[in-house]
Formats: sequence, structure tokens, C-alpha cells
Amino acid sequence: MGLIAFAAILRLIALALNPLELYADETQYWVWSRDFDWGYFSKPPVIAWVIAISTAVFGDTDFAVRLPAPLLNIATASFIFLTARRLWDARTGFWAVLVFVTMPAVWVSNAVISTDTPMLAAWSAALYCLVSLRQGGGWAFAVGMGAAIGLGFMSKYAMIYFAIGTGLAVLFDPATRRALLSARGALVAVLALALWAPNLLWNAANDFATVTHTAANANWGGTLFHFDELADFLSAQLGVFGPALFAILIAIIFRTLRQRNADHPDALFLLVFILPPLLTVSFQAFISRAHANWAVSAYVAATLLVTFFLLQGPRWRRTVLYASSALHTLLGAFAIGVASSPSFTEAVGMSNSTKRIRAWQETADAITQYGQQRDYTAIVFDNRNIFHQMQRYGGAMERPLAMWLRYSGPVNHAEQEWPLAEQFDGEILIVSERPREVPKMREDFASFEHVADITIPLDGNKTREFTLWRAGGHQRIVRDLAYEERWTAIDATREGR
Repeated sequence: MGLIAFAAILRLIALALNPLELYADETQYWVWSRDFDWGYFSKPPVIAWVIAISTAVFGDTDFAVRLPAPLLNIATASFIFLTARRLWDARTGFWAVLVFVTMPAVWVSNAVISTDTPMLAAWSAALYCLVSLRQGGGWAFAVGMGAAIGLGFMSKYAMIYFAIGTGLAVLFDPATRRALLSARGALVAVLALALWAPNLLWNAANDFATVTHTAANANWGGTLFHFDELADFLSAQLGVFGPALFAILIAIIFRTLRQRNADHPDALFLLVFILPPLLTVSFQAFISRAHANWAVSAYVAATLLVTFFLLQGPRWRRTVLYASSALHTLLGAFAIGVASSPSFTEAVGMSNSTKRIRAWQETADAITQYGQQRDYTAIVFDNRNIFHQMQRYGGAMERPLAMWLRYSGPVNHAEQEWPLAEQFDGEILIVSERPREVPKMREDFASFEHVADITIPLDGNKTREFTLWRAGGHQRIVRDLAYEERWTAIDATREGR
């Protein structure tokens, strides 16, 4: 546990020294945190709750917004240690913690607040409680498992993979079957559902907004079968878990499936918590697309299984373990350097990686300057990311902020909560980051006049660019099928398609 404490101190120091502003998604979560609810447009509520608690205690700073990330990762590491000690011994637990805290994806997640961090903490807690129940643990572990699963679903719906893994474990693992096909198992299910129920009821009352967004994010409406997307997703896992560790994991998967309990009686048990997210997201990537982190829930059990494998058998396995930990530590130190120093970022040619998290205050100041030149009734945006960043950093704007709606209804939280009224007579300042949408926007207004172009310097030669328009007499044109077909044809002509 000393390693966990040491890692926690280092992560907190690194976070405190981090000069980067919030990502747009982080800012959106902060916006949610100011209004307690049981759910939000695109995510369950725990991410907003932890930010609300942190900022209430430590102040409304970017540091406080991100503070729960390393703390939750430390909780995950602690449960990984406890699980490894339960399954094997404290030595394996030590190395499993080291593998996890130096994992490339965890280095990143320590500096960025996301829904993955609370979900992984809940996942690791649930797995520890399940392992304890398999070994004859009492009612406290049933309560803990049920609470962890419920909080996991309240953090991110990817917790469904844990439920799938548990179901597979009941089918294939006698110890799990004995533990869960009992009164304790019933308590687990009841508690999990009871904790998740408020979010389910919120979704039912809000047209299943989060569920609909999650389904839309899968993007199954386009062409199917993308070998390139599958290759991109699998190669990205080398950067999530580490190149050698991911290769070892794949080898273990095939070895275990071929020989069942090839290395340890619990190998197959752990595998059922690894394969559902990896296979499901790989399939998703093949038929559409997938982000690298969508299968991150696989790596709690993967950390345990790979660490145990590398500590057994030939000496080369320990060499891989030591070398991977050292390499990942160096990569983490490099990432901290990129985040902390714009000059270093530019010197190593990684300006593109930080362009979304720099100069937001300068952006807000520039927009505010134009917003105060006339008595505008509102400042309107066509990009929800810019909108949320101005909510965070544009406190001096002193004008209501609103979103122009491209489609017939809201497609994100900003459009749902702050839409420009269908009819609006006042003069407004439009801040456009999407030139392709300007002709469509122009149709919605009686007057539409160019004001200025803004260019915000970022790291290296990168810039953030906006076009400002003065508009009045807003009357939103009906976004029916004819409207969409007309603009699809116009856009295709302009792009030479």
C-alpha cells in the first residue's frame, strides 16, 4: 500500500502543477455539476456529483474539477491490490498496482476527469467483492458488490460488461455459481438495481436521452464493415495498456481458451471480465468506429491476469514486466512534460495534442471584447464545445449565451438547455466555428452581417479561428426532410462530390 500512497502524492503534485485548461467534455461535466440531477443528456450522474463535491470543498478551480480523477484511480489501484492478494499473494498485488498506475491510459486519466475513472473504481470494487464472495465471504461483500455495481452503472453504462461477465462466470465458474445463486446473490442484484433505478427513472422521464445518445454514438447508420477502423482500435490498445502487455494479454487469452485453466484455476474466471468489452468494442469498430477508451473496463481484470502470468515461469516474463513498467513510467513523465511546458510541447512536435486545452481564457476575452461593443441581447454559438468553454471561462461576457440549432431538435446538452428561441427579435452576436454551417444559419435570420474574424494563437503554429456575425430577426426554418435533402445537395455541390 506504500506504493499506492507514493503514486497518489506524485499524481497530486503533477495535477497541481498542470497549467492546462479544461477539455470541452470536462467543462460540460462541470456545467452539469452545478445542477444536481439523477442523469444528464449524454452520461449518468456520478461524474457531475464527484466534481460538485470536489469544487465545493476545494474551490471552483480547474484543479478541483480534475482532482477526483487521480483519487479515483488510487481507489481502483487499491482494489486491484486487494483482489490480487485474495487470489494469490501480496507480491502479486504489489506488481499489479505498479502495472496499473504506470499504464499509459492511467497516466492520461490522472490529468483528465472522465466517466471512465469512477466506473473503473466501481468495477474494481465489485470484482474484489465478487472474488471475496467466491472464497466464502460474508454479507458485507454482497452489500459491497451490489453497491459497486449500482454506482458503476450510475457512472457509465459500460458497467454492463461487468454484468455480462458476472453472468458468464455463473455459467462457467462453479465457485461464482455457488456464491451468487444464493440469498447473497439476490441481495447483490437488489442493491445494484435500487441504486441504478433513479437514473433509469430519470431517463424514462426525459425521453431516454442518455440511452438514445449512447445508441447514436455507436453510429450504425453509415456503411458497415471497416477493417481499417478495427485495425485502428486494436492498435490503439497498445497505447492504452502498453504494447508488450497487450501482446501478452492476447497470448494469454488464446492460451486460456485453448487449455482452459492453463496458468491458474482463476484464469478463465478473470477472462470473462476481459473478453466482453474487448470483443464487443472490436465488433463495434468493425461495423462503424470505436474510441480507444471504450474497452478500458477490460483492463482491471487484464492487469491482474497479465501480472500473475509474468510473475510465473521463465525469467523473460519478469523482464517484460520490469521493462514495461519502466517504459510506461518514462512515457508518463514525458506526458507530464508535454502538459506542463508549451515550449517543450512545441520542441517535440506535439502542439496538436494540446490545442484543445490551451488559451480558452484568451478566447473568452477576445469574444467578450466584441460582445461589449454593442447592446447585444445574446451571444450565440454553433459549436457546443465552444459554448461550454465560454460558460466556464467567459464570466465577463455579461450577455446570455445560447446555441443555434442545426437540426430539428437538440443533439447535445447545450442545445437541450440553452437553445436560441425559435423566434427571437433581438440583435445577437453569433460566434461561428463552423464555416460550413454559416449559409444554413443565415437562412434563419432577417439580417445577417459580418463583424470580424478572430484568430487565437495556440502552441506552435496552431490557431483557433472564429467568424463573428451580427444578426437579428431569428425565425428558425423548419428542419424537415425537404430542408435536409436540399442542404445535402448544396453541400455536395460545394465540396465537388
